[in-house]
Amino acid sequence: MTRKALALLSLSPFFFWPLAWADDDHHARFPRDATFTTLVTTRFTIEGLTGDDRGNLYTTGRPAGQPCPVWRIAANDPTPDLIPVGFVPVPCSPSGITFGPDGDLFISNSNDTLYRVTPNAAIPPTATPYATGVSGTNGLAFDRSGNLWTGDGVTGQGRVWKIPPHAGTVAAGPEVFRVQPMVNTATATVVIGGVPTNFLVGRDVRTSPTGNSQPLVANGIAFNHEGDMLIADTARGAIWKVEFDHQGNLKSRTGCDSTFTANTLCLDNVFVAHPLLEGTDGIALDRAGNIWNSANERNAIVVVTHDRRVVEVFRNPPNAAGLRNSADTAFGNNHILETPTSPFLLGHKFCTANSDGNRRDNAPNTAGEIAPATADEIKNGTERQGKISCMDQRLNIPGMRLPL
Repeated sequence: MTRKALALLSLSPFFFWPLAWADDDHHARFPRDATFTTLVTTRFTIEGLTGDDRGNLYTTGRPAGQPCPVWRIAANDPTPDLIPVGFVPVPCSPSGITFGPDGDLFISNSNDTLYRVTPNAAIPPTATPYATGVSGTNGLAFDRSGNLWTGDGVTGQGRVWKIPPHAGTVAAGPEVFRVQPMVNTATATVVIGGVPTNFLVGRDVRTSPTGNSQPLVANGIAFNHEGDMLIADTARGAIWKVEFDHQGNLKSRTGCDSTFTANTLCLDNVFVAHPLLEGTDGIALDRAGNIWNSANERNAIVVVTHDRRVVEVFRNPPNAAGLRNSADTAFGNNHILETPTSPFLLGHKFCTANSDGNRRDNAPNTAGEIAPATADEIKNGTERQGKISCMDQRLNIPGMRLPL
C-alpha cells in the first residue's frame, strides 16, 4: 500500500479503533516493564526522526562546517547501515523532519529555514528551501489540508506558523498563535535604589548541572484524528491542545492575559501537565490517540492517554553511582537512553533519537554509549555522538499513519 493510500485510510470518517484498547488498564495498552536496545549509533549528533511505510526510519546528522546528511535506516535490520538520501546545505543544524503527502521529506533548520528534499539513495540531492522566516523552527507536522506547521523551539517565544502548500520558496509570514511563553513580552521598568531597571516578568526553568535556561514551550507538534493540534511544552512538562473550526481557523481561546501578545493561547488550552513530562521533546501519536513523549530531562518515555492519564513506560535505572546517565557495564549502555528526543511510532515499533545533552539525568554526558567527540575521534572519523534506540516490546497499538 502506498503512503498516500495509508494517509487516506487513517482519515476515513468510518475509522474506529477496537474497544478492547479503550479499557482502564493501561498495561493492556502499553508494554509492562519496557526495555530498549540501540538500533544504530551515528558519528554526529542527531535530532528529528520520522519513517515511511516500508519500515525505514529517517534522521538528520549535525556535523560542524559541512552539509548535514539525511539518513535512511532500515528499522527491522539488526545492524542497519546509515544510507544518505540527501543533504541540508550549510549552515545547518537540523531538528525536525517529516514526510509530506507527496513523499518528499521536510526538514527544519536552525537558520530559520524549512527545507524540502526528495530522498534518493543513488544520488543524494541537496535540499532546497521551502519556507523562510521561521525563527528557531523545530517540530513539524502536516494537517489534513496539506499545510505544514512548525513551532519556534529554542527561541522560547512559543510562536507557531502555518505554511500553505506551494511550489518554490515562500516567507512564512506572521505566526498563527503563540503558546504562552514562560516569560511575558511586556517589559516593566522598576526603580531599584534609584536606578531604573527593566524586567521581563515570569518564570525561568533551569537545568542542573549547567544552570542553563529551559524556555522551550513549542517543541513538537502532532495532529490527532479530530484535526486538533497537540504541542509539546518542554519547560512546563505539558501538552497543549489547539482546536480549529471546519475552515481551519483557530477556535481555541487566546488573549486572556494582556501582558502577552493578543494571539497567545489561554492556559485552559493545556491538555495535561505532569512532572513525568518534564523535558518532553517531541511527540508521536498512536492510532488510539495516545501521545508518546520522549522526556529528555529524565531519560524516560512517557505516554499521555486520550483521557489524560500519564503513564511512564520506561526510565533509565540508576547505576552504582546513583545516576541515570549510564549503565554499569559497556553492554548495558546499549540499553539506556541518553537525552531522548523526537519519538516515532513505526507501525508496532517505537523508536527515539538520542542527542546526549549534558544536563539533568544525562549529566555528565561523558558517560554512556555516546559522548562528545574528542579531537582524535574527529580526526579518525570514529565519533559516536548520536543514536537511535528502539523499544524491545511490540506496541499493542500501532502508530498513527503519517503524513496526514
